[in-house]
Amino acid sequence: MTHRSRRKRPALLASLTSVALLGLAPTAVTTAASAEDTAFAPRLVTVDTPTRAHKEQLQRLGLDLTEHAGHDYVEVVLHDALDLSALEDAGLSYDVRIPDLVARSAEINRANAAYAEATDVSPLPSGRDTYRTLADYDADIDTLVAERPAIAKKFTLPHKSLDGREIHGIEIGRDVRSPEDGRPVFALFGVHHAREWPSGELAMEFAFDLVRGYGTDDRITGLLDRSRVVVVPVVNVDGFHLSRTDGAMIDLREVDGGGTVSILGTPGNAYKRKNCRLVDGVDTTDGSCAAAATSPGGYGVGIDLNRNYGGFWGGPGASARFADPTYRGPAPFSEPETQNIRELVSSRQVTTMISNHTFSNLVLRPNGVHPDTIGHDGQPVGDAPDEEGLKAVGARMTAANGYRNIHGWELYDTTGTTEDWSYNATGGYGYTFEIGPDEFHPPFPQVVDEYVGAGEYAGKGNRDAYLVALENTVDTATHAVIGGKAPKGATLRLTKSFASPTWSSSFQDTLDTSMVVGDKGRYTWHINQSTRPVVQAKFVEITEDEPVRSETFEGGPTTVGQSVDHEFTVTETGIDVLQVDLDWPTPDDMDLEVYVKNADGSLSQVGSSGNFVNEKERAEIAAPKPGTYVLRVINFASTAPTYTLTATLFDSTTVSAEEVPGLIESWTLSCEKNGRVLEQVPVVVDRGEQTKVDLSTCQRRWNSLL
Repeated sequence: MTHRSRRKRPALLASLTSVALLGLAPTAVTTAASAEDTAFAPRLVTVDTPTRAHKEQLQRLGLDLTEHAGHDYVEVVLHDALDLSALEDAGLSYDVRIPDLVARSAEINRANAAYAEATDVSPLPSGRDTYRTLADYDADIDTLVAERPAIAKKFTLPHKSLDGREIHGIEIGRDVRSPEDGRPVFALFGVHHAREWPSGELAMEFAFDLVRGYGTDDRITGLLDRSRVVVVPVVNVDGFHLSRTDGAMIDLREVDGGGTVSILGTPGNAYKRKNCRLVDGVDTTDGSCAAAATSPGGYGVGIDLNRNYGGFWGGPGASARFADPTYRGPAPFSEPETQNIRELVSSRQVTTMISNHTFSNLVLRPNGVHPDTIGHDGQPVGDAPDEEGLKAVGARMTAANGYRNIHGWELYDTTGTTEDWSYNATGGYGYTFEIGPDEFHPPFPQVVDEYVGAGEYAGKGNRDAYLVALENTVDTATHAVIGGKAPKGATLRLTKSFASPTWSSSFQDTLDTSMVVGDKGRYTWHINQSTRPVVQAKFVEITEDEPVRSETFEGGPTTVGQSVDHEFTVTETGIDVLQVDLDWPTPDDMDLEVYVKNADGSLSQVGSSGNFVNEKERAEIAAPKPGTYVLRVINFASTAPTYTLTATLFDSTTVSAEEVPGLIESWTLSCEKNGRVLEQVPVVVDRGEQTKVDLSTCQRRWNSLL
């Protein structure tokens, strides 16, 4: 079996420059020779899933699956020996990637301390050099609001957490304290999963960028003049507080002069995933979550918030068992945290939404289940109706951060996720970002690189990707606009109630948004389309995801510093992924680079893999165009005389297709004065349309009340 890792040597070395300057060893992920250690330690393993059936088998085991997966593997956290037994009893093969997550956390803590000691101000907009605590997030929101009260406003979400904590966010935009004025909204969320600390850091840093860049950065200023941005950096406040607190306690000390390792602190909740629900439907006594989290790593307690949203709730990729890591909860939106986000999105015209997670360097788009899966209506789920547009925006974002731009199901099947609900209920484009290559909360310098960009993405990174998303928020080609005359000071309200489908039933959902007409007696309102994507007509393709073609090259002998090129020709069109694997028989170090040959014979690099010693190489090229590719094997520091290089093309090949008819829905537009409805009209509008709505009756009745 080969070890699978996505860490590229140049990016990692750039991340840890400050640590290296202090004379500390790089915090490399090490590989254990065997998982069958006598003293079990929590570990991260790569499970081989060569077919879709293997992925489904793995999901049924109730193990802690990460968001790091590919065509033929899924990375999994094994918290105890029972997890290991379940995996082995299932007959699934695996490799150990991080043999001891507790020891790894201690390495990260030491690296973070060294970086903070060596750094006065980091390249981040805030200048931070360490991970935030929950109190730090609240303090930073307060700081931004105090600095720029005209463009930044703190808000508190309506539902407290199970442990009794308030959940805060920040709204940013020109004249942010004035009533809603029809501008579209970009929503950015972090830390649904407690252990995914970078997901909150990047959201908070974007808030700093916007607030401090308004008025000095032309791009930011123009976007905030035309939109509003809402940021909730920590959705799962209870879980994050436990993970962040316990994670900081892990330390390693060498004692007895013989290298014996003593662990001060325990894994505790450092790798907690879920919220603090202890019993379905029963509130938690405030302050009791930490004492009650008794399962290994705290992962068995709670509900997976990113399986608790209403969209296709209860379907594939979400467990019905409380103890499982992906437990979906007893009903859609059963948790206060997801209720908060539902009400926030449902009360705004959110035309673009990003939910941040870690890890895998991915931008995921709806839908979360394989398109040939039979869904709630007895038909295959198919691709999202806006697949072309969603993919195009994803491509612009991944051009900035270097991530892969893929469907959610290409990771593995999921239902009840944030974007599957928000997109299908509102029509606003929704994405999940899986931040970073290979860890839940890596050394902090890597967080810096993920935001500002490193290597060929220096100066771009997720900062630029978020700005691309904000540009999509104001792009009238991807949402609708209504406008016309209305009484100045009138409240305009758009509402819609509907049955939103779960996997086997439905629940009642409502969108209720409003704006206030300005002094000129005219309004322009940027809104989402009236017909929800989930009920739109769709073209369903029944697909299969077996490899299209594979070619293997045997090479060698090679010497240190030597490189060997192999040519692989892609003749097929519409291929999803070109995957190149490099393997060799000894535990040394070889690297891989992939180029496309241009018409003039020159080469343009399109992929690379430069892992640490003992880690084999893989490069993936998304949507490879037909042409000749040069696969370059580099002997970085290997005494191995031979190697095996395999190029594989993956695609979703259409077996059959059919048109599934849809519905046409309308908004109800109300014109109100002091809560009294003066006129109501239906509004049918498609994505990309701009239309005038006649509110003359409201104007006449308004005048009669003066």
